[in-house]
Amino acid sequence: MSANLALNLTRTAAEHTDAIAVKLDEAALSYRLLDDASQRVSAMLESKGVGRGDRVGIMLPNVPYFPAVYYGALRAGAVVVPMNVLLKGREVGFYLADPQVALLFAWHGFMEAAEAGAQAAGGVEIVPVEPGKVEGLIFAHEPDPDVAEVAGDDTAVVLYTSGTTGRPKGAELTHDNLRSNVDIAVSLFDLSVGDVIFGGLPLFHSFGQTCTMNAAIRCGATVTLLPRFEPGKALEILERDGCTVFEGVPTMYGALLNDPDRDTVDVSTLRVCASGGASMPVEVLRGFEQQFGCKVLEGYGLSETSPVASFNHPDRERKAGSIGTPIAGVEMMLVDDDRNEVAAGEIGEILIKGHNVMKGYLNHPEATAEAIRDGWFATGDMARVDDDGYYFIVDRKKELIIRGGYNVYPREVEEVLYEHPAVREAAVVGVPDAELGEEVGAAIALKDGMAIDIGELQAFVEERVAAYKYPRRIWFVDELPKGPTGKILKREISAPE
Repeated sequence: MSANLALNLTRTAAEHTDAIAVKLDEAALSYRLLDDASQRVSAMLESKGVGRGDRVGIMLPNVPYFPAVYYGALRAGAVVVPMNVLLKGREVGFYLADPQVALLFAWHGFMEAAEAGAQAAGGVEIVPVEPGKVEGLIFAHEPDPDVAEVAGDDTAVVLYTSGTTGRPKGAELTHDNLRSNVDIAVSLFDLSVGDVIFGGLPLFHSFGQTCTMNAAIRCGATVTLLPRFEPGKALEILERDGCTVFEGVPTMYGALLNDPDRDTVDVSTLRVCASGGASMPVEVLRGFEQQFGCKVLEGYGLSETSPVASFNHPDRERKAGSIGTPIAGVEMMLVDDDRNEVAAGEIGEILIKGHNVMKGYLNHPEATAEAIRDGWFATGDMARVDDDGYYFIVDRKKELIIRGGYNVYPREVEEVLYEHPAVREAAVVGVPDAELGEEVGAAIALKDGMAIDIGELQAFVEERVAAYKYPRRIWFVDELPKGPTGKILKREISAPE
């Protein structure tokens, strides 16, 4: 029997034909129409000689065309390579050349970068996706109901990591990886027909792809899309469409909490909120729950783990600040630099083993062997675990600040900074220091209309952490740099001269 992830769409379309699969404002696609579109995309690919094992690039924002192309490629047996729509031409060229993409579906608004990248990659064919025009290309093909036979360990998607160390690497996720993770997401959030999931996470990213789009399609829920996250528009969608599930990264929660219209919207239909992608400050979590009356469940995962690895399960105790416990079928443990398990209560690097761990990094056997040993994937994230088995992220291994021989974990300091009423966002980073090696620095974005003296803020933190931890360097910024999901990009933060 085929293990093709695309079978989730064909089954749901058969069982819930008229249910709305995906919508963007007033435009909506039923499951019947989405399945039909995916069949025509599959037929288009076959007409171009693109089939099993070939790579298909998708450079689209959060629009209904995304799932149609994604599932059309999968049902043809192809491998999907999702791409950030904000990539520049040179970057697009790498994302096309490295996995040897055969065909690229590119949004009309980003054609300049797509064309430059396609040329740099040796002339990759582009299918321009422009509303009102691309339909003619797709509907020129009769629907092909066949779904390609694939094995569970065949690659379904290549997701490129953010490349914090060197060039990005493509994580090969199999049909089994994704199908298992999708089933977990459906169970965790108790999703079913009638649920409306807020679709503000980028679909080209692992969190939005698995937990929003693929999970909804697995069970017949509706995804209401937002191509670019804006808190005011997000609140409007939550109320307008009666969203029952909100999934976002911590900066999205902070933005909603600080939006001036937060008191005027009715979001009482929300029954579950999920956070991932980065650690959520406890003050933001508590503030959001108090403001919007919906419990936030924090989880953890990476592109390499499909992505979900652990979660605060709805039917168990939720511990604020914790990423919860491993999901079913997944193991986690904490190790030292030699990959020996650390003693109880000590901080160690998270290793993950289970059905969610990628096949490997495409074209990088050495990096794969380094990351995965005996089935255990090394995450680069530091954590501790309590007596109940709940994990607490301390920080990225590479973001650890060593100040005069003392370890300073940025997240601990950030938690204190978020407690100050004037602070909207904070990022703690290491600043080079001739005497200490590194000094603790903090980039701060203040709430609208708020002002504070640097010395006052330093004193606030110094009262709450050990003397070596408080930031000696503080500077204010209008906005902190963020990636496509809204995750703060610390690698782009540096102290002013």
